[in-house]
Order: sequence, then C-alpha cells, then structure tokens
Amino acid sequence: MANTSIDFDDVQGTVLRGYRVELARHFVLRITDAAQARKTIAALLDGSDGLPQITTARRTRPKPAYFMNLSFTAPGLAQLGVSQDQLATFDQAFQRGAADPDSTGAVGDVGASAPENWLGGLGAATQAGQVHALLSLWISESPQLLETLSARLRSAFAAGWRELYAHDAAALPDNRVHFGYRDSIAQPDVDGVPGRKHYEPVAGNNVPTGEVLLGYPNAAGGIYSVQPPQLSANGSYAAFRILEQDVPAFEAMLAECAKTSGLSSEMVAAKFCGRWRNGNPLELCPEEAGPVLPDDRLNNFHYIDSERAALDDTLGMKCPIGAHIRRNNPRDAAVTGTSASHHRIVRRAMPYGSEYDPAAPVAESRGLVGYFINASIYNQFEFLMSEWNDRSDFVMSAEGPLGPNAGNAVFNISGEDVFLGVNDPADSSFTLPGLGADGNGNTTLQHFGRTITTRGGVYCFFPGIGAMRYLAGLGGA
Repeated sequence: MANTSIDFDDVQGTVLRGYRVELARHFVLRITDAAQARKTIAALLDGSDGLPQITTARRTRPKPAYFMNLSFTAPGLAQLGVSQDQLATFDQAFQRGAADPDSTGAVGDVGASAPENWLGGLGAATQAGQVHALLSLWISESPQLLETLSARLRSAFAAGWRELYAHDAAALPDNRVHFGYRDSIAQPDVDGVPGRKHYEPVAGNNVPTGEVLLGYPNAAGGIYSVQPPQLSANGSYAAFRILEQDVPAFEAMLAECAKTSGLSSEMVAAKFCGRWRNGNPLELCPEEAGPVLPDDRLNNFHYIDSERAALDDTLGMKCPIGAHIRRNNPRDAAVTGTSASHHRIVRRAMPYGSEYDPAAPVAESRGLVGYFINASIYNQFEFLMSEWNDRSDFVMSAEGPLGPNAGNAVFNISGEDVFLGVNDPADSSFTLPGLGADGNGNTTLQHFGRTITTRGGVYCFFPGIGAMRYLAGLGGA
C-alpha cells in the first residue's frame, strides 16, 4: 500500500507529524455543557473567535509558531452525542479507558503507578471527575506565546468546559530525555506519508496506513472502522501518558549493574536500551558509542542474517533480545503472534521538569509526557506493553548461523523491559547473552526496581477534521 493517498487536510497533525518544538501544554478537560462545547470545537476548527486553529497534517512553510490538536475519550464522545451503540464499535480498550482495571493490568499500571496515584485526578473513578477531552498546544519556542494562547483557550473553556488539569513539557538539548538518551529516532514509516527531510524510509520499517489511521488497510489486511461512518475517516487512537523518571535511581542501577557485569555504566545503559545514549544502535556500533551516525543510518539495521554470521544477531550478542528497542520493535526476529509491523506505534512525547544535574541535584518531578498513537489501542499499545514489554516468552526458538552449541534465542532473554516493565527487586532480571548451549554462557543482572512511574493516563480518540465538524454539528441533528 505504498501508493496510499491520504487527505492530509483531514488528519490531525500530531498523528502523522513530529512537531519538533521547545514547549508544550496539555489541557485535561471535562465537558459541562455539550452545546457550548460543540461551539468551541467549531471555533477551534476555523480559528475563529480569537482562538488558535487546530493543526492538520498538511506541512506548511515557514514553520508555524504553534501547533494544536484535540482528542476525546469515550465518555467525551458520548457527551457530544455519540450513542452507546455507536461507541460499542470503537476499540475495546478505548471503550474501557486507561484507568479501568483491565487496562491497568495490561500495561502494568499497578502499585505506585496505579490510577489512585495519578496527577490531577486523571484516575478518578467518579463521574464528576471523568475526563472528556485533551487539548494539546505545542509552541515552537516562545514562552510568551504559550501563555497568550493558553489565556485565550481558558477564556473559551469558561463556557461549556471545566479544566481538570494541565501538564507542561519542555524540550531538553539535543532531543534527549532525562535518562540521557537521544529520543524520537525509530518512528515507523507510514505508507502514504513522505519521508522526513534528509531521511529516506528504511526497508522493513514501513507500516500500512491502517496501522495508524482508521479507514485504511492495516497489516492484517482488514480495515479498522467505527460507527457512525463519519468518525472512521482519518481518525486515530492514542494512549496519553505521564511517565515520571527517577534519574538518581536509574544512574544508581547502572552503577550497580556495571559492578555485577564488569561492563562500564555506559555499556550497561546501551544494553538496556539497545542504543547508546547518543542514539547509535548497538547493531551498528557494538563496542563503543562513537560519533553520532547520520540520520539515514540510525534506524537502518536488522537483527537476522542467516547467511552472514558476522552480521547476524539472532542470539542478541550485540543488542540483547530483552533490550527496550528490540522488545518494542523486533524487526525481522521471530516472535509469537504476528510480525512487528502489526504492533507498531507512533510516539509524540516530550520531557517535563528541569534537567537533572548530579553536581547540584534538585529534587523535583521530571519525566516524559505525550501520546502513543495507533489505530488500535488494544492490538498495538496494550499488546506491546503486556506481551512484549512485560513478558520474556514471546521470543520464538531460533538458532543463529553458528548452530545449537552457540545458543538459542529463547534462553537469551529474561524478566521484563527495564524501562516499562513492572520490575520488583525480588525477582527482576535482565539477560546479557553469551555463547553457549541452553544459555550457559549468559550473564544475568538482577534485583533492580522500577525507575519509571506512571503519573497519569488517558485513552483518547483523534477524530479527523471532517469528523470533528460532524461532532460539532450533532446538536442540530
């Protein structure tokens, strides 16, 4: 489906575009008057009444000073007039919401990450605290513009809406996150979407349009759709997440695991992630980080080469099978269920909180906030979290070119994802593969805890532009 034709003017921008901005503010909203809310939606679509305009996926030059997008929860769509019979056609995870026990169990939002500990009442079980919408405002660089547009929006919210919470974000230098890794490298190439500047799509990294947008063929050959049909056109789902990162605990974990393994802390960090902190993948730079590779090489690699032993990494000798990037995108490695292309997601997240300085540490909340976008929360986001991040038995039996005496992939992974798993020091583990049958050459790192805590979550739906006009007009139907 490489020739898929997408109406970019009908798609909300963040679904298909990475904005590359310095600042963001996410408004968590409840609808108190549906008729007034529909009027606000109409004004945001047109940029009328002094309000900023919702951004589409159509790229424009010069780069705009701001970007803005709007999404709704299942209760929010119901408040606007979508019937319960129609909502029953939506993704099953979206229907139950992020704070539902089935959802939290699937993604590991338990213990300190449970909804009762979420910020701003995002996990509220009462109807009065129910989230109906998320409005996200991204600003290229001006703090003053962020406050000016926020004031206009809040003035509009006064009629028909209640602001439950707002969460800010601010980019760190060199597109890094608080754990020091360079971020936003391995986004999937979506069929029908032009490649980024100075970047050609990588063979095998593309996904069908229907893995991101409703109404197009997906990797399974079907088409995700909902009722009414107006809402299927160019819509997408997302898991909005606030993820707090404990930087001192992460660095302490690296130091302890370095002692156990005999590796440097930086090598342990690379093994946990699958990339060095400068972004270079272990598959291409297995011994040292080296200079940052060109953009067109950072994501251009595979794990399996049955004919060339020097290039094959079936056993995870270069990039451990349990590494974060390998769990979330196994590429050509053999895994249970279906291939990696069936479960890809688009990430739109930014850091929040000040940069951590170990020489002058400041105790404050810092982490990542943003969206994990897909055409099925159940089959993509929740599948990744529950099956590949939180389990180690998804890897199928596979021997590399060196034969069975060198090992088998199923013995070279253990525990859960270091970053997103539910890691308890009592039983956590991470395997550093070594040559040997039945995993007898492996080194196992143990007794580390969680360094990322979920501080908020919302399952939301980004309607297409035409679909939002439909929602805005429901009151007159």
